[in-house]
Amino acid sequence: MSSSGQRGSVSGCPMNLKLLSWNVRRANESTERKAIKSIIKKQKVDLFYIQETKIQVMFDRVVSSLGSRRFLEWKTLDAFGSAGGILICWDKRSLDLLEWEEGQFSLSCRFRNVDNGVVWVFTGVYGPFTRVDRECLWEEIGAIRGIWEGPWCLRGDFNIILSQSERSRQGRITSAMRRFAQVVDELGLVDLQLQGGAFTWSGGLNNQSRARLDRFLVTPYWLDQFSRVIQQRLTAKLKELKQKLKVWNREVFGNLECNKDAALQQVEYWDRVEGEKSLTVEELACKKEANEGYAKWVDLEETHWRQASRELWLKAGDRNTGYFHHMTSAHRRANYMDKIKINEMRLTEE
Repeated sequence: MSSSGQRGSVSGCPMNLKLLSWNVRRANESTERKAIKSIIKKQKVDLFYIQETKIQVMFDRVVSSLGSRRFLEWKTLDAFGSAGGILICWDKRSLDLLEWEEGQFSLSCRFRNVDNGVVWVFTGVYGPFTRVDRECLWEEIGAIRGIWEGPWCLRGDFNIILSQSERSRQGRITSAMRRFAQVVDELGLVDLQLQGGAFTWSGGLNNQSRARLDRFLVTPYWLDQFSRVIQQRLTAKLKELKQKLKVWNREVFGNLECNKDAALQQVEYWDRVEGEKSLTVEELACKKEANEGYAKWVDLEETHWRQASRELWLKAGDRNTGYFHHMTSAHRRANYMDKIKINEMRLTEE
């Protein structure tokens, strides 16, 4: 499940600021990280927030595999056992980190925009499941509201809904829902409208249960600064992408990029349908076929570049680099022969 964030203008100055948030449900495998990197590159984000990394100790090499190493900075809240884990990364060409605070269930960063000097706060949340732990989370975000002034944006999987309409199966209003709504009201937060689907999570038997567990919450001051705000649900999910990033023989398989894009459109179509209603058994089969088709094309794409370059010592996750492509071209030049010596006679191409 994933959401993408904000574009807007700040203090009347032209400003493009794009945030990406993704509940990856694990980021310790190179395949998953390649999928994240592909989306980050496509969306051209200034800040990306990854939750449920399930990584107990984050390393620089793992973060570097997600984006442009030269311009990437990051902070992390490590997972507890196999649960949770938060990673906030940003492009230092767009944002300067001023301060940061780490809680048990949240990670907050105070940024200054490089372009215009506007200072604002971003808080990433991964919500707990028990009432006691939730109260700890409410205290954490309340403390952030108290120590830092200015525009504030919270993003995360709160693991709780605000209203009955935010789940596919209607039920009663619980005390946890009332408490969540009370915290949002007391902190003066605005729940941004979600575009591209009503739900952000699906699970249960055949993914028939759906709910909106993920959201952006912002202060009115944040809305004043970022006046044109769009929160959009990305239709491509990490487990459905199975990215692998390069091309096979175009003459055998045709225009692979077009085939891959067409397959991705099918994945996005079924994801939109699933966001609106429960899929039938036949529709679930079609969705599975679309996912497998897309995975096939990205597999072929990577295999081509891996064979063409012959640089098999490169680590997985680093193959989609300019260096890798330059090495492919270099090998082509190295394989060129303009003269040959036979029986002490030199033959030169004229």
